[in-house]
Amino acid sequence: MGKSVIIIGAGMGGLSAGCYGQMNGYRTKIFEMHDKPGGLCTAWQRKGYTIDGCLHWLVGSAPGTGLYTLWKELGALEGQQIIDMEQFYRFEDAGGKAFTFYTDIDRLQAHMREIAPEDARFIAQCCGAMRRFTRLDMPVDKAPELYSPFEGLKLLVKIFPHLGAMRRWGRLTMTDFARRFKNPLLRDAWEQVWLPEFSSVFMLMTIAMMHRKISGYVLGGSMKLSRAIEKRYIDLGGEIKYKSRVSKILVENDRAVGVRLADGSEHRADYVISAADGYATIFEMLEGKYVNDKIRGYYDKMPIFQPLIYIGLGVNRSFDDMPKIISGLVFELDKPVMIAGEERKWLNVRIHNFDPSLAPAGKTVLTVMFLSSYNYWEPLRQNMAHYKEEKEKIADTVIALLDKRFPGLAAQVEMKDVATPITFHRYTGNWQGSFEGWLMTPENMTMNMNKTLPGLDCFYMVGQWVQPGGGLPSGAMTGRYAIQFLCKRDKKPFVAKVP
Repeated sequence: MGKSVIIIGAGMGGLSAGCYGQMNGYRTKIFEMHDKPGGLCTAWQRKGYTIDGCLHWLVGSAPGTGLYTLWKELGALEGQQIIDMEQFYRFEDAGGKAFTFYTDIDRLQAHMREIAPEDARFIAQCCGAMRRFTRLDMPVDKAPELYSPFEGLKLLVKIFPHLGAMRRWGRLTMTDFARRFKNPLLRDAWEQVWLPEFSSVFMLMTIAMMHRKISGYVLGGSMKLSRAIEKRYIDLGGEIKYKSRVSKILVENDRAVGVRLADGSEHRADYVISAADGYATIFEMLEGKYVNDKIRGYYDKMPIFQPLIYIGLGVNRSFDDMPKIISGLVFELDKPVMIAGEERKWLNVRIHNFDPSLAPAGKTVLTVMFLSSYNYWEPLRQNMAHYKEEKEKIADTVIALLDKRFPGLAAQVEMKDVATPITFHRYTGNWQGSFEGWLMTPENMTMNMNKTLPGLDCFYMVGQWVQPGGGLPSGAMTGRYAIQFLCKRDKKPFVAKVP
């Protein structure tokens, strides 16, 4: 029998490591603290409505990129229906002017030039970069640490034509990028479309992939995707133990040998892979014993994706008159409002009229997101009455704001639900409630983080805390990489196959 591997967490990284581990003859077992798979790639039901908590688009949803092969190997696309939408975002200012982020680059460029002829030169430059990035496909099949010198040279030759564009746009944050526009509508629109500190190169790459129709939406959403990979893992012979929180990673002679669960039971294995939260893994399960200044610096200084307030609404309305928009409608408020201690000038609502499986016939799920502060919510949870009161207040404020944009909506709301940074932390363990780990900035966009810890043998980490930028691809890729490390260590070829 093959060597045994314990995997902590059944999120995307854990499921990926489990699948590839089984494909390569390892006996894997996943311990998951929740009662369902997916981690942050999840959804929940309220009064007959499904609130999707993650999936906007899936990079690699169609042939043309290495990620497509990876998703096929994981069973993620088996029997799935993928839809590619024409609109990425729609932006409306308080004066009634609107701008649509089309996923077709030619249409987007023409639309921007019509709105802002004064920005024709910059529009041509950024759309030119998008077109260039349609020809870029970064390899994801092999861990960078395992590249031979020859393979590294081949990669350099492949990406060399794109390096100039990657450097130019990579060093601009979204705020820097937006402020290059002279037109106020385009300037505001581009500043609102992504996180302000995020590197603009990834926004341009995203549009490029949607233009190619290789970043579509999986009909059924996040949980359908997670369940598909869970099925693949189980079909490969893997085992998942739900409601099994790991409290400690067992170490003997600086070698990871197993885990202790919250119920006190201990489980042993030849290797341990943590797909759990990075901070909890390093500083709680391992008690901070295997760190260096570099790792401490990550958690002391590196920016993370700011946590979210996530409002879900079930509305007795079809929204057939609204276009299907992959990432939602952003509109400027008549006047700023205070929500969770911060002034808000814009509201971002995602109208899930593109996925009828999330709501009863003729009805629709709406989701609204606000960036928030974990420190604002942590004191509130000490008094549950105040915590619930604040959530109720936020939901009612959002409904009133939406009712102004969609008259009559307030009377049509049948379900309301509010998740806070505390909710994200409680259900996934994510440090400070962050939804994607390390924020991808111009400073860390090329960073390759270690998947091991100094001084600890037989242990690996996967997921968004070892891959800046987070997202589903980082989990799937790093899970694959961890098994490649094991195969190299055990001197056997790495195997991957499509079911």
